Amino acid sequence: MPFRFKQTDLPGVWLIEPRVCGDQRAVSLRLTRSQSSPPLASMLASCRRITQSRLANLARAPLPVHPSRTRKLVRAIVGEVFDVAVDVRRNAVTYGKWVGVNLSAANHRLIYIPPWCAHGFCVMSDYAEVVYKTTVEYAPQHEHGISWDDPALGISWPISEPRLSERDRCWPVLSDTEAVFV
Repeated sequence: MPFRFKQTDLPGVWLIEPRVCGDQRAVSLRLTRSQSSPPLASMLASCRRITQSRLANLARAPLPVHPSRTRKLVRAIVGEVFDVAVDVRRNAVTYGKWVGVNLSAANHRLIYIPPWCAHGFCVMSDYAEVVYKTTVEYAPQHEHGISWDDPALGISWPISEPRLSERDRCWPVLSDTEAVFV
């Protein structure tokens, strides 16, 4: 099997470790539908958008896209990021819980983010390039977010003073987003 799936502490969020083939000349890894677990196979089959971003010294606040309910598959292809998923389902036992994983070009890991999670990350290297596949097209009118430093969430970010966009500086804490994430 080309992947090893590890359930994180937040059920439904998966850490995926692909089998890497190669030698000193080249490295190869595959993402295929036919050999994937059901969540990953479904995600790859319904992929609508692939985005690659180059980032330097910043954090992105957890940003779910709502109501489009996107699923994401995220991988760092250059550098390293600390990637976070937060459960925003009000009725869930795991509401407000989060999980964080390191994704890097060196470890080749991916993270599967289900539609009921907010998603954010911070760059751990001088810069990083991240590729993510999503199941819906980008819809800026539906973007909502959560403050990256919401004390009720207690996310253990590995940086203390991230460089944030103006938009990411203004997101409310999760408890003030009731109308958005119902």
